[in-house]
Amino acid sequence: MLAPGAGRTRTGRLWVYVRDERGHGGTASPAALFRYAPDRKGERPVAHLSGFVGHVHADGYAGFNKLYGNRIAEVACMAHVRRKFFDINAANGSAVAREALDRVAALYAVEDDIRGAPPERRRSERQARAGPLLQALRAWLEATLPKLSRKSDLAIAVRYALSRRHALGRYLDDGRLEIDNNAAERALRGVALGRKNWLFAGSDKGGERAAAIYSLIEIAKLNGIDLEAWPRDTINRMGDHPNHRIDELLPRDYRAA
Repeated sequence: MLAPGAGRTRTGRLWVYVRDERGHGGTASPAALFRYAPDRKGERPVAHLSGFVGHVHADGYAGFNKLYGNRIAEVACMAHVRRKFFDINAANGSAVAREALDRVAALYAVEDDIRGAPPERRRSERQARAGPLLQALRAWLEATLPKLSRKSDLAIAVRYALSRRHALGRYLDDGRLEIDNNAAERALRGVALGRKNWLFAGSDKGGERAAAIYSLIEIAKLNGIDLEAWPRDTINRMGDHPNHRIDELLPRDYRAA
């Protein structure tokens, strides 16, 4: 984010929220919403989700903790657990990290078999197959932790997983939930690539406009819409399209038309 008058930049934040029910055979159109904020304070997601009731998949950022309670249940991300062990194994070929990766891979193998299945079948399969695997993973992590140097990367990875044990297991009991929040991670790829190419937003207003554009583009991607044809057609039609029918130009309705 450019900081006019200061001769430097500052860090703005884009938050993303994704709904994608295809994993459990849902019929609602997948959607994504980006929100800009000038900082990373926990009050931002609290405001964004002030009217939301349900489950939220998220990483371990402490700012999300204010969300969870009576209205919102936390569903932790197994991919973030895996990533810590993956980085350690890639760096030094750790046998402990390799075993952690193998145990997590077994959980994902269950997910591969039930992707797209109805929620009740997913719940049943998970409880029968993934439940014992997850319980064994927890027991192995608890037994492994005392053997590690407290400040080592491995110990940090193990504590990260154990501190989220309940939220990591929540997906077992509800077939609508996922094992990770990779849908949101995928939605952020465009931002990660873009900041290497166009570098800055010019102002907070620019950040808000960027969030709106990212939202539209990501919704189009999620719904399989041609990312060249839809913007071109929409821009050509905007000049004489009635304002009260502007929703017809949004990606979801564009696909239907």
